Amino acid sequence: MKRLFPDLPETPDLGDVMQSYPAAAGLILQMADTILLRDSPLSKAERELIAAYVSGLNACTYCLGAHKVAAEAFGVEPSLIDALLTNPDTAPVDPRMKPILRYIECLTLSPARITEAQAQAVYDAGWSQQALYDAIEVCALFSFMNRIVEGTGVTANFSFDSPMSEEDKAARRSRTYSDWGRSTGLL
Repeated sequence: MKRLFPDLPETPDLGDVMQSYPAAAGLILQMADTILLRDSPLSKAERELIAAYVSGLNACTYCLGAHKVAAEAFGVEPSLIDALLTNPDTAPVDPRMKPILRYIECLTLSPARITEAQAQAVYDAGWSQQALYDAIEVCALFSFMNRIVEGTGVTANFSFDSPMSEEDKAARRSRTYSDWGRSTGLL
């Protein structure tokens, strides 16, 4: 187990980090609300899928787990995210999402290699420039969050031993990230 911040609990989670370093916590949570929950050509489920995918590409198990749960609440099967991380070309994802996910994979792993052809593939699949920009924002937010989590040594994990109940899913869908901040005393 890595212990990067000795003042954090032995198995810290993101709430522990934000409570110890609260200066930007409210802004980060408001940004998450804006990027993941506002009206967009991409559904909330699609944005949570992208959040989990980016986190998986970055090997950030904490954010991958958290956003698998969120994606599941919005109707995404957790196994779909696993399939994407195993082989995005054969994963049973909506064909319209594949060019967005290819773009996001490149943006995550080698951002300087993004091409016009990759953007055009997104547009050819019927997505608007706003949809692509919204996907880029999700990718950027999770590249940022994954580095906070990994850089501070967050090791808490999410369990997928049993499916979420419909009641749990409904509660998750109605909660904002700022609501979580208020419930943990951050805001």
